[in-house]
Amino acid sequence: MLSRRAPTCLRASILARQCGRHYRYGRPQRRLSSSAYASIGTPLMGQSSAAPLASITSELDKLSPRFDISADNIEILRSPSDFYQTLKTKISNAQRRIYLSTLYVGKTEHELIETIRDALKENPDLKVSLLTDALRGTREAPDPSCASLLASLIKDFGPERVEVRLYHTPNLTGVRKAVLPKRINEGWGLQHMKLYGIDDEIVMSGANLSNDYFTNRQDRYHVFKSKDITDYFHEVYRMTCNLSYRVLPSEQEKSGFTMDWPEQNIQPAPLQDPKGYIASASEALRPLVAASSSTPMSGKAKDTHVYPLLQLTPLLKPDTSTELPAVTAILRKLGTPELAGSKWTFTAGYFNMTPEVRQLLLHSQPSSATVVAASPWANGFYGSKGISGMLPAAYTYLSRQFLDAVSSAGLRDRIAVKEWRRGTVNTPGGWTYHAKGIWITLPDQRDPSISLVGSSNYTKRSYSLDLEANTLVVTTNPDLQRRLGEEERWLQDHATQVTRDDYARTERRVGLHVRIAMWIVTLVGGAL
Repeated sequence: MLSRRAPTCLRASILARQCGRHYRYGRPQRRLSSSAYASIGTPLMGQSSAAPLASITSELDKLSPRFDISADNIEILRSPSDFYQTLKTKISNAQRRIYLSTLYVGKTEHELIETIRDALKENPDLKVSLLTDALRGTREAPDPSCASLLASLIKDFGPERVEVRLYHTPNLTGVRKAVLPKRINEGWGLQHMKLYGIDDEIVMSGANLSNDYFTNRQDRYHVFKSKDITDYFHEVYRMTCNLSYRVLPSEQEKSGFTMDWPEQNIQPAPLQDPKGYIASASEALRPLVAASSSTPMSGKAKDTHVYPLLQLTPLLKPDTSTELPAVTAILRKLGTPELAGSKWTFTAGYFNMTPEVRQLLLHSQPSSATVVAASPWANGFYGSKGISGMLPAAYTYLSRQFLDAVSSAGLRDRIAVKEWRRGTVNTPGGWTYHAKGIWITLPDQRDPSISLVGSSNYTKRSYSLDLEANTLVVTTNPDLQRRLGEEERWLQDHATQVTRDDYARTERRVGLHVRIAMWIVTLVGGAL
């Protein structure tokens, strides 16, 4: 299945110059247009909240690129069906490009593939590229898999119009790769970015492309109608594709596809030379991640900043990722007198925030705050076999530890933990919960001015093993603040507050075998 071609060496810096012609002196120049960028460090215009916001944006401007847009160019979708219908409509109307980065495409998503196929037939100028994870995308091979489904598009339209790439972590090679079974091996790192770009718009989400994410798996979905933002993430996407295996259809292979490492890729391949691969990847990606130090052109002030935040730890040595530094910088600011009394909501489908994030949340001095997590009966791993089936109990154990920490800090009257449940997964009418994000409402404000949306679960594996992409929105626009507040509230429609007494009930107790399994996973280098 994996071709053993011996490509010639191509330095990452050369590829960066060839593929990133918009770069000069290591910076993305096109983002410096008057429509895209206001002066670095300039406060958002408008309400009295501008000063506290400026203290946050001044920190963010040191870390990440920034795009200034109108709040009207952000659309917030509510449901899985809204996400699916929006995605299909935009694909059907695509004129130039479609690029879709996801963990996987469901192996039976024939309707989505037919939508892409129809769009390619309708418009001969359209080009399509799909990026998934190599481990997850080939899990079922040689039986029908994500990779075999996507290879059918290449077979029908040719590699000139359809590209399929599979990212393989450099953290899983040699003996470890040989002995770890499928599915379990995914704990050593994945391509987890969710970027759904069509022409000059992009949907940022935590959702993958499979039936449950289109029907009964709650996530978040923000549509950014901005060419500059879509172009930026396309550059991130292209560079990641150049660091990924190429899929080609094959009638000789039982799986229906082969994987190779094209000569045009950044060299070497991760399974051939992991250390060399990381060194080349670091050189290629570092300019994309860094904040621009240029002085941008003057232009009309916009009411909303958008910061693309990337966590590409497996590919960056030293690690210059921006998501974790941005999140921790914001949470530290909340603990200062200037922002004391803010309100926040933190949510993740898999409750396993890092110790640093947990401590910063506890020290943030909120007037009120809420953590929303999936209940065991809304966890996607509920009822799974083997170690995966222990994960809902493991996350329950971690939620209980957090609630204990809240109590020890004397914050029970200010920080609430809620569990989201809508029926029981794998039963009629049962949903799972996969939303993740942060909303921050400044003192004396009703609705959030800051919100983070994207693929990250804010866990150890998010910050050490996986590739993550997010957008941080900072706004003074009252209508966008209202819409963010509505999203923050509707996601809690099926959430119920839990207490330490709830975790003491017999059915919520976590057995010793679960704790041992958690320890083993950590011991051998994986993460939840």
